[in-house]
Amino acid sequence: MVSRLNDIAAMAGVSPATASRVLNGRPGVAAATRKNVLTAVDILGFERPTNLRPQRAGLVGVVIAELENPIFALFAQDIDRALRAAGFGALIASRQLGMPAEKASIELLREHGVAGIIFVSGYHADTTADHGHYRELRRGGVPLAFINGLMPGFDASFVADDDEAAAEAAVRHLISLGHRRIGLATGPARFTPSERKIAGFTQAASRWQAEQAPVSIGEFTVESGAAAAVDLVGRGCTGIVAASDFLALGAIRGVRSLGLEVPADVSVVGFGGSPITAFTDPPLTTLLQSTDIIATAAVRYLLEEIERTPQPRQELLFEAELIVRESTGPAPRTEGGAQP
Repeated sequence: MVSRLNDIAAMAGVSPATASRVLNGRPGVAAATRKNVLTAVDILGFERPTNLRPQRAGLVGVVIAELENPIFALFAQDIDRALRAAGFGALIASRQLGMPAEKASIELLREHGVAGIIFVSGYHADTTADHGHYRELRRGGVPLAFINGLMPGFDASFVADDDEAAAEAAVRHLISLGHRRIGLATGPARFTPSERKIAGFTQAASRWQAEQAPVSIGEFTVESGAAAAVDLVGRGCTGIVAASDFLALGAIRGVRSLGLEVPADVSVVGFGGSPITAFTDPPLTTLLQSTDIIATAAVRYLLEEIERTPQPRQELLFEAELIVRESTGPAPRTEGGAQP
């Protein structure tokens, strides 16, 4: 409990004693300070004391890319949990594929009178898409929050993992194992997460002087990951950074289709960290996306707007955690090279 109190105090910019006074409902704390402490509690994912939980009712819409992918199911679960803690319910709509499906989801949610909408990996992440339907929602005064993507200049809050830093961490891990020919398998470059992973990967590979840094661009599917692995191994890569866990699992399949083994011949790093990655063959080294923290932050931003007490709208990035498992190992002996 002491460590939690210190974490809350540090995030709120107050002393542990002040944080304790707020959490125990004691008087003598300024309203702004009290709000900062409670916001820190929410963002860190701690449960508010019963007497400090808001007693409210209502629905918040959640438009999510798909639920077949375990990482999106985790986001749905964590958003629902954060909303329930705040006295709201989640109405979840899966947009599947295509802009019309996303617009249809929005219409459905608005028909149900949602108080605001959270978008997870929607078309806000597509830098080439028409974002007019988001602007229409904003003009209509609908509170909005976005996860995994950015629309520069759009008046809303955005929350995501730091994709550039994640790609850099993956490259650094492979370099530390002696790999010098490392490739990236990613989805379409027009999406903000892909764009940022490509930038972080390219910069990191150059910084640590990997011999080459090829990028294979496809879709965020297992099949695309397998094709990317065949391409990258054909270009001499012994290390593959995949922009999603689905791509990484496909990459492992692609490596095996060449008669090679993971990690003896090729090491693979994924991104997302859904629970199934601990039980794959081999267990997947991955960058763990902080779905619970990201969901809580997005809900907090949205509720502030619903309550008409919004903070300055911004993009908030969280660092993904490298989870090392058995899909990465030392480079084949032919790789050689000094350690960084």
